Amino acid sequence: MTLYLKYRPKNLDELDLVDVSESLKKIVTKKSIPHAFLFAGPKGTGKTSAARILAKIINCQNVKDGKSCDHCEQCESIAGGSNLDVVEMDAASHRGIDDVRILRDAAKLAPVSAKKKIYIIDEVHMLTTEASNALLKILEEPPEHVVFILATTNPEKLIETIRSRTTIIAFRKARNEEILRSLKRAAKGEGIEIDADSLGLIAEAADGSFRDGIKVLEQLIAEESLLNKEAVGEFLFKNKSFDVDKFVKLLQERKTRELLGEVENLNSKGVSIEFFLESLTKKLRNALLIKVGIGEGNPGNFSKEELIKLISLFNQAYKDTASVPVEELPLELAIISWCEVGGVSGDSEKNDTGSEDIPETKVQSVTVKTGQSKTRDQEKGSDTYIQTQEQVMVGGEIKVEDGAWKNILELVKPINASMEALLRAAKPMTYNGKVLTLGVYYKFHKERLEEAKHRKILEDIVGKVLQSPTKVSCILVDPPPKKIIEEAKIETVLTEGKDGDIVRVAEEIFGS
Repeated sequence: MTLYLKYRPKNLDELDLVDVSESLKKIVTKKSIPHAFLFAGPKGTGKTSAARILAKIINCQNVKDGKSCDHCEQCESIAGGSNLDVVEMDAASHRGIDDVRILRDAAKLAPVSAKKKIYIIDEVHMLTTEASNALLKILEEPPEHVVFILATTNPEKLIETIRSRTTIIAFRKARNEEILRSLKRAAKGEGIEIDADSLGLIAEAADGSFRDGIKVLEQLIAEESLLNKEAVGEFLFKNKSFDVDKFVKLLQERKTRELLGEVENLNSKGVSIEFFLESLTKKLRNALLIKVGIGEGNPGNFSKEELIKLISLFNQAYKDTASVPVEELPLELAIISWCEVGGVSGDSEKNDTGSEDIPETKVQSVTVKTGQSKTRDQEKGSDTYIQTQEQVMVGGEIKVEDGAWKNILELVKPINASMEALLRAAKPMTYNGKVLTLGVYYKFHKERLEEAKHRKILEDIVGKVLQSPTKVSCILVDPPPKKIIEEAKIETVLTEGKDGDIVRVAEEIFGS
């Protein structure tokens, strides 16, 4: 048994979040206990432990003054996870309406041996909309013998009508001193001697999670590490998967190459890109709050506007990560958009006058141009050129120039080479800031580009390059003169070399 399970709190007095403990004590001492609770708060803060403690108090055969005896048949079976009337359900893996219907039908039956039938539903926000509505029906008309304890790390994702039917208990990130209390309990139980400074380092690294703190202590014990401040500090540094502060510093310096290298390091270490983006966004959010006078600390050298843009970029990358074939792609596109497209980076080349490119404003039209950047992939021995955004706006209509279109093609190619070849038989027609209309030469190619999987990839990349969420619409247009097509065919074949698949697709587009 892991230390976290072995030393999890057994009663309300042992709950390390004192405010949660006090709230539940007040509730259980009343004659009538609510039929539904919502335990809401960050991971590892004791929501499931508190739910089991509450289940024991409700069903204890010798309960007194809101305290369970911990020795009766009900208390022992609940603590051991074998009680037939206390059902735990993980909504992350049982999230459909059929799962809730089974629960609803079972809830109508009387308890086997306990006073109440108790359902503990973890990560309840993961239920589908249909399942959530089915659960709402039970909460609106609950059987007298049933109590629901819902738990979630994202209460805002739960439909409002469910929240309104529950008694909400707010869990928060644990303070260091509260995690220390949990660590000391486990260390004492295991007969481990560890000084306060070492426990303090573990508590700080736990970032508000009791579970994470205990897991670090358990790993130190398992690896038979020295339990002093120096050894614990070295262990924590060695096992740190990534350095958000270093990444933020590289963002300040707009170092494209180094940032993309950091993404590769994350991949090689097996770090979840979503988890990294979550940590990065929290760091930038804290910096923004400090900038506007909330909290204390060093917000770095970013302006408020820059922080807002970065948070927006990485928040969108987080949303996109789950729906792309290459997990790192949204993060890489966000980096390039910030360092190369969204502003002049330290790696950018100068223009012919020796000064950095800046937006050039005219009365009748606006031209937005940025420089061209170049990065080298040392391992593959190949050069990758990224042509940055270039648009011209006249009379409210934006024309996508060759530079931006080539940039789109270059970013599509490593994801789906066949799709990039299809796009070479198309051209941007109009762009109004929200919709990019493509003129496609052949009906078959138009149908391929309109397939959901192709449209999603294309709209993500177009949105990054044009720096605005963009829908793509395809229309059929007459192909250009044969001479231009033949030149495009030659360019495609020369670019792709002996890649037979690309040559074949090019022949499909331009004719054999």
